[in-house]
Amino acid sequence: MSLSLFNIEGKVALITGATHGLGMAMAMQLGKAGATIVINGNSSQQKIDDALEVYKKENIKAFGYKFNVTIESEVEAAIASIEKEVGAIDILVNNAGIIKRIPLETMEVEAFREVIDVDLVAPFIVSKHVVKGMIARKSGKIINICSMMSELGRNTVGAYAAAKGGLKMLTKNMATEWAKHNIQINGIGPGYFATSQTAPIRVDGHPFNEFIINRTPAAKWGAPEDLGGAAIFLASQASNFVNGHILYVDGGILATIGKPSNED
Repeated sequence: MSLSLFNIEGKVALITGATHGLGMAMAMQLGKAGATIVINGNSSQQKIDDALEVYKKENIKAFGYKFNVTIESEVEAAIASIEKEVGAIDILVNNAGIIKRIPLETMEVEAFREVIDVDLVAPFIVSKHVVKGMIARKSGKIINICSMMSELGRNTVGAYAAAKGGLKMLTKNMATEWAKHNIQINGIGPGYFATSQTAPIRVDGHPFNEFIINRTPAAKWGAPEDLGGAAIFLASQASNFVNGHILYVDGGILATIGKPSNED
């Protein structure tokens, strides 16, 4: 197999929520592989500008746009601006997401809806407006960032699991409807990764740290750059006949029922 199949040089990739964390990690790897990066954020323009400086230091061509992915009018206007000012969007990564750790019996409906809006409705809205150009060009890649919670439940993350489970099925239905236009729509389901957000619990003796290491066949947390290969694969010609698939990058967690704490 020729490595040219993985070439994304000159492609324009929009990654929502890529000002930090795993979104930035994936955008960084796509940029290093030659794509022009467009990042989105909503909290502040300063946060977008700070992130662009990080990309610039890595010699990545990157642009930033502030818009709320849950508001269709903002999304529509932003997509039009990006395609006019940067170029046609070849790759879309629906990464923006939130989680609220609240037991379902005490969770307010407004909080539940907020998670659903950001984690499920927003990927629909953004994809809807990006895919129009992809359909016209008969080419495109959409990558929805799902989760292990697309397959499993866990205490206090009911809204998140409901959204990510829905996103898995939305991915499959997008493929059902849009694959005929030579558009590939797939998902990535990250496991547990070593990010700045997880740093406080990734210490020896912390119960959750021990749980993750014991629960993961790879016996470690993932490195953010580990997502890069999956993103490049799904963004490139190498995945041209892959559609409606969720690629779990989880160190093997979903492959096993786990092991007792006293088992080697």
